[in-house]
Amino acid sequence: MKTRTPHLTPFNPQTAHLWIVGGGIAGMSVAAFAIRDGGVPASHIHILEETSIPGGSMDGGAAPNAPAPQTWVTRGGRMLTDETYLCLWDLFESIPSLEDPTVSVREECRQFNAKVHTHAQARLIDGQHRIADAAKLGFSLGHRVQMLRLLALSEEHIGSRRIEEFFDEAFFQTHFWRMWRTTFAFQKWHSAIELRRYFLRFVQEFPRIHTLAGVRRTKYNQYDSMVVPLQRWLMQQGVDVRFGHRVVDAAFETLPDGSRRATSLRVQAQQGGSITDSTLPLGADDIAFFTLGSITSDARYGGNDDVPALVRDRQDHGWALWESIAQKAPDFGRPAAFCGNVDEHKWESFTLTMRDDRLLQRITEYSGNKPGTGALMTWYESGWHLSVVVPYQPHFYGMAEGTYTLWGYGFQVDNLGDYVRKPMAQATGREILTELILQMGFDDLLDHVLATTDITTVMMPYASALFACRAPGDRPKVLPDGAQNFAFLGQFVEMEQDVVFTVEYSVRCAMLATYQLLGIDREIPAIYNGLLDPKVGLQALEAAFH
Repeated sequence: MKTRTPHLTPFNPQTAHLWIVGGGIAGMSVAAFAIRDGGVPASHIHILEETSIPGGSMDGGAAPNAPAPQTWVTRGGRMLTDETYLCLWDLFESIPSLEDPTVSVREECRQFNAKVHTHAQARLIDGQHRIADAAKLGFSLGHRVQMLRLLALSEEHIGSRRIEEFFDEAFFQTHFWRMWRTTFAFQKWHSAIELRRYFLRFVQEFPRIHTLAGVRRTKYNQYDSMVVPLQRWLMQQGVDVRFGHRVVDAAFETLPDGSRRATSLRVQAQQGGSITDSTLPLGADDIAFFTLGSITSDARYGGNDDVPALVRDRQDHGWALWESIAQKAPDFGRPAAFCGNVDEHKWESFTLTMRDDRLLQRITEYSGNKPGTGALMTWYESGWHLSVVVPYQPHFYGMAEGTYTLWGYGFQVDNLGDYVRKPMAQATGREILTELILQMGFDDLLDHVLATTDITTVMMPYASALFACRAPGDRPKVLPDGAQNFAFLGQFVEMEQDVVFTVEYSVRCAMLATYQLLGIDREIPAIYNGLLDPKVGLQALEAAFH
């Protein structure tokens, strides 16, 4: 796929300077593509990141303010597949892995997944601790008709309607929805357009949604396995990474021919205890890349004995830049469509750090899956709608021997627990751990697990905000019409057919923006649509009509 913005004159890679706002995976990918495919000198690439670490929402590591060392946390979980994550794999074919510089991150993933196969045997568990037959998706003829109707409609026809406007209430009680919902983090009030895109993008998962056998995993968590190697490679090339630098605003001008340029960035830099405020002019050879919005903005942490706060008033700066930029032009998007309803998009995750493997042994015996071979286990009748996944151990680089971890989340944080009779959002870490162990039916292990486990909780007000119902124009284009020297990145830009809440989306928009602005003559991988493959389409139909 090759695309060009009308009247766009590509920059000279040897003289161009790239100013990348945001050090998440999208911004880092721009830098990598500019060096690898564009021939831009690394010293001409500048990443401005407000925090002290790279990766953005793609995080994982030591828990902040943990009561003990070697206590771990990830805010979210991510699935990868071979078929759909083509831009991601294209990038990481070129990046040396964390532990072996002779092996790429991509090859390391291949080797790891050849050894550790995902094939979940306990995807759904009822209120009596019984593993459900998840292979029976539970569709009625009416549900199949409803799905086909949604797939047949254009996005223009669907508009800003919710998923629940296309399906009856019984559809949301099917095993299919229970698994699809927790795998991809959909709620029935989310965008029907986005669900349709997911159906098309992940149709190959229909026959294996009950096992998630198509999922590919990294050796460690994605921060250690992807972000750290990528950041190290960028630094080795000589990229100028400026942590503690927050871009608070940008200026743009429209020229008589309708073309538009970014003319300056307003930057606040933190040095020690002081903050300096300056304006960075953008000259003829400067290109600006803006990361918009954040699903982990205002995330707050809790521990064993406290509760993470729910922030409603955008205290950090995750949305502020986009809100400022959006005022400059009507086609720069509408952030309020995504950050304006915390209650529809919040959820809470948790990470257990266990000082022995008794709980993991019991889960293995119960589920039939060794760590790393299962997938999300969902207690679909639980008040908090709990799910957990047990990764391959060790999950974090540098984990001490005898330390183990698992991750999970609750999707209905305002509901009462079945054993801890309070909303999840008001429960301490130990109370969440208690609810989880009792949902598992491991009552005899409860005291031991409480004594040997630290739990880190994370409340995220905007975790699924990218699925908000949207109207045309709510998300800006990667390259707005007439844009000459700027582009927008991240999970809140518009790319036709592709799906948000994937690392692929961030990498693809970075590739698209970089290739167009630098005139890179290299094919961008086409967006995968399994329905174009008769075999994949037939298997999906067979699963739906099983």
